[in-house]
Amino acid sequence: MARRDDPTPSNNEHATGPTPPPEPQPPEHDRVPAAPPREDHREHPHEDTPTAPAERGAEDPRDDAPATTAEREAEGSQDGTHAAARERGTEDPHGNTVTAPTSLDGRGGGKGRRRRWGPMAGMVVLLAVVMTGSALAVGAARDGRGAAGHAAGAPEPLVGGSRGAGVASLQAHLRAQPKDHGGWAALGLAYVEEARTKGDPARYPQAEKALARSLELAPGNEQALAGRAALAAARHDFAGALAHADRALKQNPYSERALCSRIDALVELGRYDEASEAADTADARRPGVPVFTRYAYVRELRGDVTAARRVLEQALASATARGDIAYVATQLGQLAWNQGEYKEALGHYARALAADDGYLPALEGRARARAASGDRADAVRDLEDAVSRYPLPGPLVELGELYEARAATGDRAKAENQYALVDAWIALARAGGVNADLDTALAAADHGDTGAALRAARAEWARRHTVHTADALAWALYRNGRAQEALPHARQATATGYRNAAFLYHRGMIERATGHDDDARAHLTAALRLNPGFSPLGARAARTALKSLEAAR
Repeated sequence: MARRDDPTPSNNEHATGPTPPPEPQPPEHDRVPAAPPREDHREHPHEDTPTAPAERGAEDPRDDAPATTAEREAEGSQDGTHAAARERGTEDPHGNTVTAPTSLDGRGGGKGRRRRWGPMAGMVVLLAVVMTGSALAVGAARDGRGAAGHAAGAPEPLVGGSRGAGVASLQAHLRAQPKDHGGWAALGLAYVEEARTKGDPARYPQAEKALARSLELAPGNEQALAGRAALAAARHDFAGALAHADRALKQNPYSERALCSRIDALVELGRYDEASEAADTADARRPGVPVFTRYAYVRELRGDVTAARRVLEQALASATARGDIAYVATQLGQLAWNQGEYKEALGHYARALAADDGYLPALEGRARARAASGDRADAVRDLEDAVSRYPLPGPLVELGELYEARAATGDRAKAENQYALVDAWIALARAGGVNADLDTALAAADHGDTGAALRAARAEWARRHTVHTADALAWALYRNGRAQEALPHARQATATGYRNAAFLYHRGMIERATGHDDDARAHLTAALRLNPGFSPLGARAARTALKSLEAAR
C-alpha cells in the first residue's frame, strides 16, 4: 500500500484562495458535488424518491406509470424495500463549460450479544419506510439532506430546491426527449445522489438501469461512464469506480466528475500518493469546490491539518450554492472537532445550518461538538432529530452511545434499539448491492457480534488497505482477544500522520493489552489531548485505562 509519511504540502497549497467564478454555472444536472466519500461513515456522510424510469421500460421515465410488484421491488419502492428488509464559462477542448475559478496554486481554471429481533420488528419496518421517503416517528421529522460525502460524482445539491424536484424535472425532460443519452446519465446520477444521501441503497438499481440506458443510446459516452464510477463508489466498489473513471477520462480528460471520482477511488483504495497526484491534476484541469474539498481530504489524511483547513477555507470562499456552503462549512466543523476545537466547530456547523437548516451532517456534527462540550441534552436532541429523518449507521451508533453514557432509566434499551437499527440498515444495504463490511466491522466490534465484526474487517482488508480499514481490523482483532495480531494494524492506521483520536485510543488499548505500557500511556494521552470528547464511551474507557496504567507504575 502506497503511503506518504512526509506531510509537507506541495507548492500549490500556498496559493491565495480562488475567486468566485464570474461565468454562469454549468447546467444543474451536469455539476459535481462538493462531497467526496468519507470512510468515517459519519456522513456517512439528503427528499422524495420517484420510481425508476428504466425499470418500466427505457422510454418511460414517469413516476405514475403502471408497474408490476417485481418492478417496484427492483426500483426500491416501498414494497421492494420491505421485501429486502424481510430477506435481510469557457469551453475546454472537449466542449465542457468551464467556470474558471482560480486553482489552488493560483492558476486560472484549467463478543457479542444477539439482537432481540422480536421486539425490534416494528422498528425495522419503520427503517424500511424511512428509506423510501417517509419518516420515523421520533421527534419532528422534516425534509432535509443527510449523509453528504459518500458518492463521488453525484449531482451537487440543488440550490433552493429539492432533489426530488430535480429528478422530476429530468423525468419530464426524458418523456419529451427519450433518446437523450445525457439526460439518462444525469438521471442515473441523480438516483445515486438520492440513494447515498437518504441512506437508501435500494435506489442504486434505478441508477444502474438509467446509466445502462444512456450507454445503450450512446455507447462509451463519458457522462454515463463517469456516472458508473459514482455508482461504484457509492456501493463501495472502489476498484470498479477507478476503472470507470479512467475510461471516462480517456473520452474526456476534463470531465470534472470523472476527475473527482478518480481521487475518491484512489483515496478509498489507500493509494494516497496517487490520490495526491490525481488531486493536483484535477486542480490544474478543473479547479473548483468539488476538487478543493477532495484536495483538502488528501492533505488531512497525511496529517497536514493546516493545509487542509486553508484549502477548505478557499473552497468556502468560492462556494455560492447553499448546498456547497453547507457541505464545506460542515467539513471545516469536522476538521475542527477532530482537533478538539469545539467552539470553532460549533461556529462552522452554525454557518452550515444557516445555509441549509435541514443539512443532516451539520446537525450530526453539532451534536458531537455539543456532547464533547458537556451539553449532552442538546446533543441527544440533535441526534434524535437526525435519526428520525434518516437512520444511518454513524448517528445511530453515536446516539446509542450517548444513551449509554447518560444511563438514565430506559437508556440501555434505547441504546440497544439504535444498534439493532444499524444491523437492519446493513441488511438493506447489502440487499441493494452495497458492500457494507466496513460498516459492519465498525458497529459490531463494540455493539454487536464481535465475530461478525472480525469477519467483515478481514474481508474489507482483503479488498483495500486504508487507514480506516487498518484501524477497523485492528480493533476487531482486539475485541476478539487477539491483541498481538492487532498491533501491526493499529500501527499502520496511524502511520500517515492522520490526526484521529479514535485511532490513537484503539492503538493505546491494544498496546496496553500486549504489555507495551509506555506506548499505551503515550497514545491514550495523545488521544485525550487531541480530542477529549472523541467518543462518549471511548473517552471514558481511555481515562479508566490511563488511571490503571498510572496505578501500576
